[in-house]
Amino acid sequence: MARCLLSLVDRTVEAQAERTLRAEMLRDSLTGLPNRLSFTEKIEQLDQSASGDIQHAVLIVDMLRFSRINESMGSLAGDELLITFARRLMSALRGGDVLARTGGNEFGVLVSLRRGKTDALAAAERIQEVLAAPFKLSDLEIRVECAIGLALMTGGQDAEELFRNAQFAVKQAKQAGKPQVYEPQRASEARRRFSIETELRRALDKDQLKLFYQPLIDLKSGEVAGFEALARWEHEDRGEISPTEFIPVAEESGLILQLGRWAMHRAADTLAEWDRKAGEPLPCYVGVNLSAIQVARDDIAAVVSSALKSSGLTGDRLTLELTESSIVQDPARATRVFDALKSLEATVAMDDFGTGYSSLAYLQRLPIDVLKIDRSFVTGMMIDPDSVAIVRAVLSLADALGMSTTAEGIETVELATTLATLGCASGQGFYFAKPLEAEAALEYWKSRKRL
Repeated sequence: MARCLLSLVDRTVEAQAERTLRAEMLRDSLTGLPNRLSFTEKIEQLDQSASGDIQHAVLIVDMLRFSRINESMGSLAGDELLITFARRLMSALRGGDVLARTGGNEFGVLVSLRRGKTDALAAAERIQEVLAAPFKLSDLEIRVECAIGLALMTGGQDAEELFRNAQFAVKQAKQAGKPQVYEPQRASEARRRFSIETELRRALDKDQLKLFYQPLIDLKSGEVAGFEALARWEHEDRGEISPTEFIPVAEESGLILQLGRWAMHRAADTLAEWDRKAGEPLPCYVGVNLSAIQVARDDIAAVVSSALKSSGLTGDRLTLELTESSIVQDPARATRVFDALKSLEATVAMDDFGTGYSSLAYLQRLPIDVLKIDRSFVTGMMIDPDSVAIVRAVLSLADALGMSTTAEGIETVELATTLATLGCASGQGFYFAKPLEAEAALEYWKSRKRL
C-alpha cells in the first residue's frame, strides 16, 4: 500500500509580517502618505494602453522656506506644518489622484488628464489656491509659498525619468515664480550648461582662454585712451563659445572667481609687456570687468594688488568695471570694495549705467570715477529722442559729480560725432574697432597715436 507524508507549515504570520514590512517601507511615517518608492511604483503600474484618451502627469510641489521655519521654530513645528500642508494638498485633489511625500519638504502628485497640459496646469492652480491661506502654527500665522513643476507622461517612459523631469520643472518654477511644465529643450540647454561648466574648468586649468582688447577712444583727440579686456574661448571641438553663454555658467558654478583672477593677471601682464616693447609706460590703461559674484565672494583688492605687484604696474593703469547689480546686492560690501580699490589708486567705473536699479545716493557716496553709458541708449540715439535725452542726462549727472563718461556701442561716425559734441569723454564700438588680440591691439594703439 502506497503511503505519503504530508507536512503543512503555517506561514500566515510570516506572510502578514512581510506585507506589514512592505507597507511600512512604502509609507511616510510622519504624514502616512506613500513615500518616494511607492510613488514611482504607482507610476510604473499605470497601463497607458488601457487608459484610452486619459493621460497622466506628475506634479512636484516644493515647499519654499521650510528650512527657515524649521530652524526658527523647531522640528516639532516643522512636522506639524508638513502634516497640515499634506492635508491641504489632499483637499485639492480629485478622486483617483495620488499624493505622496517624496522628500523632506517635497510632495508628488499623480493626476489623470483629459485635456493634457491644460488639465495639468489647472491642477497646479487648484493646489496653489488651497495653499494660499496662512498656516497657523502656535500663535503665529505663516504664509507658505510653493514651487510646482509638472511633467506629462508619455508612452513607455521610465518612472524615475518622469519624476526627474518634474523635479527639473520645479527648478524652473522657482526662477519663474509660477508653475512650469517640463520641456525637453530646456533640459537639453541645462545639460549643455553643465557640459560647458566641465569644459570651462578644464580650459582654465590648461590656460586655453584668451583675452581680447577693445579700444576705448578719446572722442576729442581720436587717440586710444585705453582698452577693455574681454575673455574669449575658442573650443577645440565646438568652435567659438560666446561670452554670453560661458560667463553666466562661470557665475553660476563659481568658476567666475578663477576666471576673474586669470583675467586680472593676464590683462596687467599684457599691459606691462606693451610697456616693455614701447620702451616706456604707454599713456593708456586696461579695463577689467568684475561680476557681482566676485564682489560678493572674492577679495577683489587682494587680487588687484597681486596683479599689480607681479606686473610692476601702478594702480592708475587699471580700471575696474562693476555693474550696478554688484552694488545693489550688498551696498555695504560694495563700499568696502570700492574704498579698497581706490587705496590702490585704481580707477573704478560703473558699467552698463542706466539699466539696473542703483540709487543716485550710491553715485554720490561711492568713489566712482567713470560712468559707462549702456549701448542700448547709445545705439538708439539717431532715431529715438528719448535715448538722446537719457544720454544728455547721464552726461550732465556725471559732470555734476565730477565723473568721466564712456559710451558703449558706437557703430557709426554720426554717433561718434554726436557724443563728442555732447561732451562724452570716450567711446568704444565697432566703428572704431572690434576686440583685438594683444599684438593687434598694440599695433592699433600705435596707428592712432598722433606724432
